[in-house]
Amino acid sequence: MKIHIVTAFPGIFAGVFDESMLKRAREKELLQVRIVDLRDYSDDKHRRLDDAPYGGGPGMVMRAEPFFLAVEALGMKRDDRGTRIVLLTPGGKIFNQAKARELSGLEHLVLLCGHYEGIDERVTIRLADECLSIGDFVLTGGEIPAMAVVDAVTRLIPGLLTDSSLAEESFTDGMLEYPQYTRPAVFRGMEVPEVLLSGNHGEIKKWRYRKSLERTKLVRPDLLKLSPSLNMQGDDLCVEKDEQNT
Repeated sequence: MKIHIVTAFPGIFAGVFDESMLKRAREKELLQVRIVDLRDYSDDKHRRLDDAPYGGGPGMVMRAEPFFLAVEALGMKRDDRGTRIVLLTPGGKIFNQAKARELSGLEHLVLLCGHYEGIDERVTIRLADECLSIGDFVLTGGEIPAMAVVDAVTRLIPGLLTDSSLAEESFTDGMLEYPQYTRPAVFRGMEVPEVLLSGNHGEIKKWRYRKSLERTKLVRPDLLKLSPSLNMQGDDLCVEKDEQNT
């Protein structure tokens, strides 16, 4: 997979892709990352990329032309098969595990990083295939979201991690992952749940499923609302738990 990151601040990415899974993916030749300096496509002698917004208002808006020229120099365009051009912006759809899985099957992914007050809307309308946001908050630019997207997508590239490693993660089945423990069995008076030491795989599976539901219901009840069947099971398990406590 080839990922191209178009940014006005290429230095931000120094070293980011040389650690952990991203490094392993590159060493195994499963991933290529190219940082494209957007300023190379500015027609301004000072390499400026922004200008005052039409209609007035605070801040500066990034011009459309450098983005179009940068993507065209990559030899790509909107709707190309096997390619996705993504604009990272607070105004985009929320990036999630399902979207990461979808993007991981592409040959080429182009990430456009905004900055300043925003980007000329014509980039959204005519250049990007879609707009994504990593959450309901505002960052200085799209560089940190780009790092998050690359990391999430890379983990899912076939051949990097085993299927078993990906099978029981948060969001894989619509819930948050169950609690994890390792040695020692007792740490500062805190004991590992007895069922995990029992060797009874059937009971361990039940415990993990229950804990996933409990954690999801407490922390991310919105996920259960997306799946009525999970929500129903969660209610049933809570009733069962209350009956046992009484």
